[in-house]
Amino acid sequence: MKKSTLPAALIFFALLVISCKDKNATVLKDVFADDFLIGTAVNTQQILGSDKEAKPFIIKQFNAITPENAMKWERIHPIPGTYDFALADSIVSFAIANGLFITGHTLVWHSQTPDWVFQDSLGNPLTREALLERMKDHIFTVMMHYKGRVQSWDVVNEAIGDDGQIRRSKWHEIIGEDFIEKAFEFAHEADPDAELYYNDYNNEEPLKRAGVINIVRNLREKGLRVDGVGIQGHWHLDSPDFKIVDESISEYASLGVKVMITEMEINVVPTPSWLYGADISKMAEYKDSLNPYVSGLPDSVQTMLTNRYAKLFGVLLKHKGIVSRVTFWGLHDGYSWKNNWPIPGRTNYPLLFDRNYQPKPAYYAVIEEARKMK
Repeated sequence: MKKSTLPAALIFFALLVISCKDKNATVLKDVFADDFLIGTAVNTQQILGSDKEAKPFIIKQFNAITPENAMKWERIHPIPGTYDFALADSIVSFAIANGLFITGHTLVWHSQTPDWVFQDSLGNPLTREALLERMKDHIFTVMMHYKGRVQSWDVVNEAIGDDGQIRRSKWHEIIGEDFIEKAFEFAHEADPDAELYYNDYNNEEPLKRAGVINIVRNLREKGLRVDGVGIQGHWHLDSPDFKIVDESISEYASLGVKVMITEMEINVVPTPSWLYGADISKMAEYKDSLNPYVSGLPDSVQTMLTNRYAKLFGVLLKHKGIVSRVTFWGLHDGYSWKNNWPIPGRTNYPLLFDRNYQPKPAYYAVIEEARKMK
């Protein structure tokens, strides 16, 4: 693959590497210790040990973790009356043993929730009362199992559409608009000490942001506990405009809640704009033209990624008194779900570490942003 010639950029990055030789200075959680938590999503291979490098790396670089899939309904409560806590327990035990902040992900979501949740034994839709009881049982069982061990929960995930209106999910169809309210009510009853969050993608965009603000404001006005709003951060080299992210952080903070970037990554491979976001129901067929970097990322694109991350962290550090956590959705490029979604079989490079756990230029760029703010 032909590489672009960027001597000035390469010299700059080399100087950054040299300036960051001190061990502690190149550990993310230490660099941002006075700013916000630095987290990562974790999965089966990492926690159960098939990837021997993973656990030491997590402990070294991060101080917060989110189970990528282990606590989603289809994994932890796959069939009626049966809970499988094994993997989630391993994640929580690992976090506690190493002093990592834990976010449970997620209690109520329209995706990765089995069909039986919304049906009776004959396959008919549940009544409102029956689904509310099923929701309450799930929330209570899961949260009380981890009471005193999991500090925070994504209570409701992705309940607002890009138009700012409540998504027409089975939760909404059967229970009504107050399903979000009931979820937060049940979660607080189950564990009064846990922090409770609303989490979504594209909720930095003005129309969707307005819908989320309306929901959170109404919940808090009713006296319900909502501690934070998660902006997922499934972003691209060309979208969103980080001025919008800046505005969103301020507007969410004006509600009196924490703001988190909960699933951060920056996609670098060509993707149709209609697939932006994180709606897992949307997919597209593989084409070679949409997978151009199989042999490696060109210097020109690496530089774009580096500059993008630097600009983003400049915005986040501006709000370091408001942003409480920044979590990357994957430990390194090889673990990113962006290799298989929304177009399966691609080679993507959206994170700060490459497939060999080596820091990329973007890694040193975000560290430099932190130093500039000191």
